[in-house]
Amino acid sequence: MRRTKALVAVCFCAGLLAAIVSSAFAWLCADFGLTEMAGVALQPTLNIKTLYPHMVWGGLWGLCYATTVAHVRTRRQWIRKGILISILPTLYQLLVVFPYHTAQGTLGIQLGMLTPLFVLCFNLVWGVFTGIFTRLLWGKE
Repeated sequence: MRRTKALVAVCFCAGLLAAIVSSAFAWLCADFGLTEMAGVALQPTLNIKTLYPHMVWGGLWGLCYATTVAHVRTRRQWIRKGILISILPTLYQLLVVFPYHTAQGTLGIQLGMLTPLFVLCFNLVWGVFTGIFTRLLWGKE
């Protein structure tokens, strides 16, 4: 039981660290003009005021990731499971946050037609790095 609690803590930390990487990736995409070229009005900033909520949410989504690797027999394919779990925050962002918390419409279409694609990409980065960081922090069994 002690190892399961440790794994949950590791997954939370991995999700938190992956959120930093994902936020940096989103900022770089905007800084290099990729979002603007695609006609998407996402302009993420990289400061503590915007980064902190992303880190908290990344950690909480990391707890969802922990459910996929909690059992000893399921502790393989860490990155693939991270990619699959990244679908959850993508759906939450597109179907709950954009229409109800930011008034950008379902899927954030008011920000641009390719907004769902960018949100998916940013969350895929989170999923990949959650898998990588979890594996690195957990070590070999």
